[in-house]
Amino acid sequence: MATRTRMSREARQDQLLQLGAELFADRSYEDVHIEELSEVAGVSRGLLYHYFPTKRAFFAAMVRRESSQMMEITAPDESLPILDRLRQGIEAYLDYCQDHKMGVKAIFHGAASADPEIQAIIEDDMQRQQERITAGVEPAGQPSELMQIAVRSWLHFMRNACHQWLDSTDTTRDEVRDLCAQALLSTLLALPEGSRPPALAGVTD
Repeated sequence: MATRTRMSREARQDQLLQLGAELFADRSYEDVHIEELSEVAGVSRGLLYHYFPTKRAFFAAMVRRESSQMMEITAPDESLPILDRLRQGIEAYLDYCQDHKMGVKAIFHGAASADPEIQAIIEDDMQRQQERITAGVEPAGQPSELMQIAVRSWLHFMRNACHQWLDSTDTTRDEVRDLCAQALLSTLLALPEGSRPPALAGVTD
């Protein structure tokens, strides 16, 4: 058991969430018992439950933490042309995946959970990312439903690709970046004329 040290409330919560990400990274949501955290972190179960009364509450806090950091890291540079901005966003997401490997893998495993409340947490995270992308390519109006479907499908593709890349020994970062960038462009250009972003007018695949 780790030596118990006095920390501020914020520092202790951050420590627990980081350790929790490591537990959830290699196991399904259902297979992780929150009591394990108290042993790994060297805190009493009472203190752990003071911060997070249930496993679901803990996982929700972990997803919010990772999502907040990811959204900050991948914030777009609005001064860039649209294609450069989309590529920059993918580059930033790859940076985030490399620096937050345990959190990325934990959320990926959480997405496979049968728990409807966990699914709702993951859905909210995906919705935020989707809205950022659609706002970037369709800033002047409401994106069509078909565009939203296209962007959401691409997000699932990118998450799966990046998750597999984190464990790959043969695939390079540049290959994954180019794959995701081309897949997004091809997806948007595949939209019919009425649903295609005006910002992509004249762009070819």
